[in-house]
Amino acid sequence: MTSSSVDLDLLARSGLRFDLTDLADGRRATITLDRPDKLNAQSPDMWDALRGIGEALPDDVRVVVVRGAGRAFSAGLDRKYFTTGEVDGRPGIGSLGAMPEEEADEIIACFQEGFAWLRDPARVTIAAVHGHAIGAGFQLALACDVRIVADDVQFCMAEPRLGLVPDLGGTFPLVHTVGYARAVEICLSGRRVGAEEAVAIGLALRAVPAAELEKATDELVESLAGGPRAAARETLGLLAACTEGRDPAAAFAAERKAQIRLLRAMAGNT
Repeated sequence: MTSSSVDLDLLARSGLRFDLTDLADGRRATITLDRPDKLNAQSPDMWDALRGIGEALPDDVRVVVVRGAGRAFSAGLDRKYFTTGEVDGRPGIGSLGAMPEEEADEIIACFQEGFAWLRDPARVTIAAVHGHAIGAGFQLALACDVRIVADDVQFCMAEPRLGLVPDLGGTFPLVHTVGYARAVEICLSGRRVGAEEAVAIGLALRAVPAAELEKATDELVESLAGGPRAAARETLGLLAACTEGRDPAAAFAAERKAQIRLLRAMAGNT
């Protein structure tokens, strides 16, 4: 598959780049958030494009790398969507709270699909994170199996401080990765988590100088894709099945319901 298999107009509109390169056995897909002038702020179009990439990804892709262009991985949701109206024909956060609950649930579920496929054990996914990874940016990094970070990284789950919840699938992997107590503190405090702490608590596999992030990511790809493809897929499936507690689908649904309750209350639609 080439990038032509994905909706090119949607890719361009969303601010994503998609590339495929050959490995010794199989291929690598690289997804680049490419809105550097906006610190790679995200949008519903971007989530649609991510979902489309996941649906079109061929079976021979063994590794997916998600990265950001410019000074940051992603500063989160584009601020223009913090509105009660529509933006470019898409609902703003406030307008979701005015919708019937079932309609809002369906819309947020579609947004989540752009993140959910990154946990498919058919392939390993790597987030190469530098600079800000805020809100939706943090959740996109959490959607990946592995995170390698630059020494300037700043993770932050900003949603609760804005009166919202993380609703793009971030709660399940955060708890599974760092534990319940740390997840509570990170989310409710809204503080920044830097590179050294991220490695210490298991949020990141390793941290490297920012100038070395691309090289370190390439080396990690080669390391993880070096063995037989079938064995890698089976092993990923076994490891994914070892998660405890609420399954990811239930976590996604719970996030949607919590977010809709908050949005409906903000809109006076109780």
